[in-house]
Amino acid sequence: MGEARERTNRDMLRVRDAIDRDFADELDLETLAALAHVSPDHLVRTFRSVFGETPHRYLQRRRIERAMFLLRTTDLPITDVCLRVGYTSLGAFSELFAGVVGQSPSAYREVAEPMPAHSSFVMAWTRPSSHTHPSISRKRPPSSDD
Repeated sequence: MGEARERTNRDMLRVRDAIDRDFADELDLETLAALAHVSPDHLVRTFRSVFGETPHRYLQRRRIERAMFLLRTTDLPITDVCLRVGYTSLGAFSELFAGVVGQSPSAYREVAEPMPAHSSFVMAWTRPSSHTHPSISRKRPPSSDD
């Protein structure tokens, strides 16, 4: 990979990271383009070529993913979920949510269950370790000679 392509990819990753971090904030193309030191039009073309979707579509998807998580794991009113993920219009949020997920936010909440963690993650998380449990030591057991 050439230096120019590597620099471009790094710039697009910086933009994607900003969207991931600040998805609930007001993000416009000019601000995102400034992060990559390109024009807004060039940002849209380049972001799409690197990630397969425009920055706006990525932001929408990120917001809907977060809304799905909040609807599964909290009892927040749908209006609060809408506001927490960066939308100011409940109607626009509900329409987009239904278009992406296939059902309204309230219908999704009724059937959605918290997603269980994958068993390998649970095993790794609950595995005893002398690094996390100071009471476990690696001393040798006492022998009959002691």
